[in-house]
Amino acid sequence: MNPANVLLLPGWHNSGPTHWQSRWEVAHGYVRVQQHDWDRPLRGDWLMQLDAAVLDAVGEVILVAHSLGCIQVAAWAAHSQHTQRIKAALLVAPADVEREAVRALLPSWSPITRQTLPFKSVLVASGNDPFCIWAQSQALARDWGSALVDGGPIGHINAEADLGDWPQGQTLLLRLQELK
Repeated sequence: MNPANVLLLPGWHNSGPTHWQSRWEVAHGYVRVQQHDWDRPLRGDWLMQLDAAVLDAVGEVILVAHSLGCIQVAAWAAHSQHTQRIKAALLVAPADVEREAVRALLPSWSPITRQTLPFKSVLVASGNDPFCIWAQSQALARDWGSALVDGGPIGHINAEADLGDWPQGQTLLLRLQELK
């Protein structure tokens, strides 16, 4: 698959230089979907940016989302007319934007869209993620029709987890790329 057809969807505040998404962007040439405001994310704006990126890609696309990016994928898939362009999605450490502490900070993101995704997906979660308890990750995987992978006790599966290039994630992405 053309690396330009792998779209990286970081979460709230973007992914810094030591985050596995940033490392994959540099190492493999995957494309980060840019947002107008990473610190005050507006759902509608983020969905439009994703729609534009999917339309800019030539051929099938694989989405690689982290945290709020996972919630973005679910919301986008429920409204976009371009979901047939998506081959698959790797959804990593979804953020629970319905938590009381987060709803006020991200008001346009709740409730979480809970429709089955119209493309294959794998959701990777950690049992000790401070931003989404395991039971919520399980429920999201079920609601979205995603295969659930236990990433182990590695927190939010971000730069603080010190995953380097996160080879487990790269293996999952390669499997999605090989799907027929």
